[in-house]
Amino acid sequence: MIKLWGRNNSVNVQKVVWCLEELGLLYERIDAGGAFGIVKTSEYSALNPNRLVPAMEQDGMVFWESNSIVRYLCARYSSGVLWLEDPLSRAVGDRWSDWQATNFTPATMPAFWNLVRTPEAQRDADAVKRSCAASNERLEMLDTHLASHPFVGGEAFGFADIILGPAVHRWLHMPVQQQPYPHIRRWYPTISSRPASKNALFLPIT
Repeated sequence: MIKLWGRNNSVNVQKVVWCLEELGLLYERIDAGGAFGIVKTSEYSALNPNRLVPAMEQDGMVFWESNSIVRYLCARYSSGVLWLEDPLSRAVGDRWSDWQATNFTPATMPAFWNLVRTPEAQRDADAVKRSCAASNERLEMLDTHLASHPFVGGEAFGFADIILGPAVHRWLHMPVQQQPYPHIRRWYPTISSRPASKNALFLPIT
């Protein structure tokens, strides 16, 4: 049995949950992080020294870093389908997966923290404005890419869609002025209609 530590309102936990559901794997999710605590305990630190969620345990091996977990699961259980065997083809999905972690999500975080997790009287309006501008700039990049690719990794649904999906979902449901981005808005309903996305995407943004 796979064990997954992490609360279900974490965007990084959501992508792993979606992947596990997509692959039809049995798993136990243990609430951790945020209001649930646990992550600062010595027991959890032994699993994930970053003291962040998620952490996943399988066959005596512990995994952390959500994108790495998704890639591992797809490579092990869906080679040739969610995980492309050709390195050149797979590199497209890898590139956008790294972009999510290093570019898009960091751009969105100031707006998310201020508008969702900070009382209105304490919000930094200038930080929100800068975050929105940076986030929309990044989404323009993704929209341009999706203009010539049905899915993030190419012609078929794959690991990169699972990795980017929760982050884009969160942004599209944020209380900010949304841009048209026609290609993202074609892609998003396609991936969010997959039954496996239910426990990852159809949750309140908190």
